[in-house]
Amino acid sequence: MIHEIEALFKRQTQAWPQLAKGVEGLARAKTRLVRIDWFDIFIRHIPHRAVSTMAVVDPESVAKRPCFLCSGNLPREEKGVPFDEHFTIYCNPLPIVDHHFTIAHNEHGMQRFANQYGNMLDLTAAMPGYFVIYNGPECGASAPDHMHFQAGSRRLFPIEKDTVGIAGIIVPNYERKVFLFRGRDRSALIDRMGRVIELLAETTGKLPEPMINIAAFHEGGEWVTYLFPRGKHRPEVFHTGELMVSPASIDLCGIFVVPLAQDFERITGVAVAEIFREVTLPDEQFREVAGKLES
Repeated sequence: MIHEIEALFKRQTQAWPQLAKGVEGLARAKTRLVRIDWFDIFIRHIPHRAVSTMAVVDPESVAKRPCFLCSGNLPREEKGVPFDEHFTIYCNPLPIVDHHFTIAHNEHGMQRFANQYGNMLDLTAAMPGYFVIYNGPECGASAPDHMHFQAGSRRLFPIEKDTVGIAGIIVPNYERKVFLFRGRDRSALIDRMGRVIELLAETTGKLPEPMINIAAFHEGGEWVTYLFPRGKHRPEVFHTGELMVSPASIDLCGIFVVPLAQDFERITGVAVAEIFREVTLPDEQFREVAGKLES
């Protein structure tokens, strides 16, 4: 599978001008590192991500536009490779990381994680050297009306390094709230994920799905999954116009996307930490869910 995916990327870069422009834009992107306590965040200035950062995703607006993940609405040059009978893998023309892919469901239907974690685990196992992410419909998904994952190269994936050696289900003093699950048993992981999502829905009252971002990868026969429970979609600085930032899974994994040059120059580690704390679940609710998971 991995050879098919990488061959697709090579063909599409040559045949699809929009993707070639995006890849070139990523190559020119500036990245700077900021230290927050014991970990690093890579702030990345990518102008072409402004479209996604500013995406209007309220139901009324989404209903008025054609779904850009439905196969009938894709650009003529865009091609994909089937993953299974349900999903097709496409190159993402607005990349944040190297070899950025979108894995879209073949049928149009709402972005919902229910019954999809097994597919996510299977994708990670089929894509060594990559991470796979899920952005909830109110947590960074610019197509909340069509089920999809994204994937990208783990050549830069800071959270993996940050969590080496952590055996528990939480990452202490990490500014953002995250549950960490490791395991080799696919069924046991699916059961545990179902339990944490059920607890988050109970605690937050958010139905049909709690606000979540998820990232996962597979290495050495073991799956590693990060679940970021959210408290809100966008930080206050977005709404005030102070900073054009709207964090989703990749940002929470340590690659913080900033589309505007002036924001890239002035944003600080302190500001990033404040944004992480603001958009992930409040302390009391996080501790409540963690306590039930560990009991």
